[in-house]
Amino acid sequence: MFTRILIANRGEIALRVIRACRELGVEPVCVYSEADRDAPYLRLADQAICIGPGPAKESYLNIGRIIAAAEVANVDAIHPGYGFLSERAEFAQACRDCKIEFIGPTPEAMARLGDKVSCKLAAKEAGVPIFPGSPGALEDEEEAARLAASIGYPVIIKASAGGGGRGMRVCHNEAALRSNLRAASAEALAAFGNGAVFIEKFLEHAQHVEIQVIGDKHGGAVHLWERNCSVQRRHQKLIEEAPSPGLDRAKIEPVCQSAVRLITQAKYHGAATVEFLMDQAKNFYMLEVNTRVQVEHPVTEMVTGIDIVKTMIRVAAGERLPFSQRDVQLRGHAIECRINAEDPARGFMPQPGPVQTWHPPGGPGVRMDTHVVAGYVVPKFYDSMVAKLIVHADDRRQCITRTARALREFRVEPIKTTIPLHQRLMEEAAFVEGGVDIHYLERLLK
Repeated sequence: MFTRILIANRGEIALRVIRACRELGVEPVCVYSEADRDAPYLRLADQAICIGPGPAKESYLNIGRIIAAAEVANVDAIHPGYGFLSERAEFAQACRDCKIEFIGPTPEAMARLGDKVSCKLAAKEAGVPIFPGSPGALEDEEEAARLAASIGYPVIIKASAGGGGRGMRVCHNEAALRSNLRAASAEALAAFGNGAVFIEKFLEHAQHVEIQVIGDKHGGAVHLWERNCSVQRRHQKLIEEAPSPGLDRAKIEPVCQSAVRLITQAKYHGAATVEFLMDQAKNFYMLEVNTRVQVEHPVTEMVTGIDIVKTMIRVAAGERLPFSQRDVQLRGHAIECRINAEDPARGFMPQPGPVQTWHPPGGPGVRMDTHVVAGYVVPKFYDSMVAKLIVHADDRRQCITRTARALREFRVEPIKTTIPLHQRLMEEAAFVEGGVDIHYLERLLK
């Protein structure tokens, strides 16, 4: 096991990794920007090192400064968390070059599965169901038009690199396809440094279902079943739950097994999420692979009892997975609400600023993953998520009731948050009945 780990991230995921390190007897080292200088979780680390000003490109996205901090602290390994540099193969390579263990996949596995085009090719080889679409990055408009005509409209343009909805355009006809190709490529180039795009068949009514997988350095890999992430806005998830409502175990198990084959074939170790869209006939099509721990990993932890973050650290240290596929059993139902510092009534406008009142909920089956306390100032530079409310119960109905109760207890002032929207969703008939699609929230808020 490692002696000392540097956490190359901030906020609730930094605190989550600190706690995992403590339970493993490992010394946690944090980095922070000037904007996070007073963050309370820094006091829980053995050491905290400033790596630059508030803007992420000058701190949390600066590989040189993070590696320098790791060398100053003499760490054995770096945990990247999620976001920032967590899916950058060049960061994993920099760690390798400096003989620091990267808690995640190898640069080669990350490059293969993190790029959507190469991932699609790997998925096809592994027998993972994929969308009809371009076999690789598109060369020109004419190729795109011919392909779209053959698979049928609507189609979606996607960036080969990155995620979060950038570089994505839905096209319902050839004119829209031609006009959007160049814009999508330019957006992808600006966001990810890679302007390559491809097209796939677009599903009008689909659910977003993802498979949590974890592998070790000895060729072992298991799936931890699925999560449903269909309640989302502009490709950003707001509610996640496990297991997926109304989905037969016999239907999802082959999909889970195909996800395991994919990461095994890629010689992948660490946590990965293989994301799918499921159509109304419950056919699955792979979207992408997230080569890192997901924001919503606690949902899976609650229904399986497996600590994903600690397992990531253990396998990075060379240990075999401490459980087999047979050991992974589902228990009850879990829902996660992402609490963002945004005002839903004003177009989800970000709400940076001081938090004067912070009264989080508690009680049976309620877990809060957050770095916020009363007096904390939400910075303007980063993602607006301030907490994750995760609730577990014996079944989905009880879980929704318990989540609604916890949301009523949750008080945050004076900034606005997404808590009122989550409260509304817990009472919406379509959500309560299960099976909402990825465009449900957009229709609800019109």
